[in-house]
Amino acid sequence: MSLIQRQVLNQRSRPIRTPCDVFINHRGIDTKRTVASLLYDHLSRLNLRPFLDSKNMKPGDKLFEKIDGAVRDCKVGVTVFSPRYCESYFCLHELALLMESKKKIIPLFCDIKPSELRALDTGSVPEMAVKRFNAALEEAKFTVGVTFDSVKGNWSDVVTSVSDIVIDSLMEVQDQEEQLRRRSTRISFPDVVQASPIVRQY
Repeated sequence: MSLIQRQVLNQRSRPIRTPCDVFINHRGIDTKRTVASLLYDHLSRLNLRPFLDSKNMKPGDKLFEKIDGAVRDCKVGVTVFSPRYCESYFCLHELALLMESKKKIIPLFCDIKPSELRALDTGSVPEMAVKRFNAALEEAKFTVGVTFDSVKGNWSDVVTSVSDIVIDSLMEVQDQEEQLRRRSTRISFPDVVQASPIVRQY
């Protein structure tokens, strides 16, 4: 069974109810017109609910409230690292929030090596924020991801590859959530027997 077939069956039997399934964290100036938008469109066609700021936000939305809510609601994050990614406070804030929320992250290193990722202390951002951002970047560096060279690579191939990983990750996260729900609601027979004398005392 193909990944797409599995996702369709998964959608029918266990619909994902969160407002945002996949949060796409990216640097707009580098990737909004290319991989970020292509990935958003591809995931939408698969009946998923991706979040991309330019697609999901409208005039009047409060920036941090909307984005932070989408990060907390999502099940998987796709982080598109690019040459000017670390210059953006918003990109780094979103990445840090994804890491702190313990979301599953799929890094896409687009025209940049993991070793090149670093938040610089320019004085315009509090020192604690720079430390927070670099801690998130360090965690991302040691997360297995996808590398892409926009000069030599094929956009369609990388979007399809990342989408397949997203589908598998969503199914994995959903299975883990269901296992946790079953464990939390299961009452074993010994527990009932042990509790019954206490009940009779009253």
